[in-house]
Amino acid sequence: MSDKPATGLAALEFLQSKSGLEIMRAMMAGQLPHPPIAGRLDYRLKQVEPGMVIFEGRASEEFTNPMGTMHGGWYGTLLDSAMACAVTSLADKSTHFTTLEYKVNLTRPFPLGETATATGRVLHFGRRTAYAEGKLTDATDRVYAYSTTTCIRV
Repeated sequence: MSDKPATGLAALEFLQSKSGLEIMRAMMAGQLPHPPIAGRLDYRLKQVEPGMVIFEGRASEEFTNPMGTMHGGWYGTLLDSAMACAVTSLADKSTHFTTLEYKVNLTRPFPLGETATATGRVLHFGRRTAYAEGKLTDATDRVYAYSTTTCIRV
């Protein structure tokens, strides 16, 4: 993808002073850097709403496995990011969650050179845990992977 967003680590003081939705929106607006992994795997935040986040990433040869298809970790990273950030979008400034576990089901190989959309949606947001689902699609909304996650308050 072209015009990669700036990556880096945000100041902890800033992160602790904002709600999750404020953090996600600041990142999307370019006021906060995207995490370094987003730069490495060439994906970016495209949309943020309370309880829903969308990332886009290009399927590049750099991320293929020995068989020449997209590595499962690429699907997992995009989906984990989307689901965990969807959970983050509901957190207040005193609440922070991290991924406890996630599962990904690949339905077909994603085509090289195409742009993937990873959408995460919160299904449950509780005091200690949150549960979200994700799907990875192409430009025609064809599904290439489904996923679920449990996040835990830290």
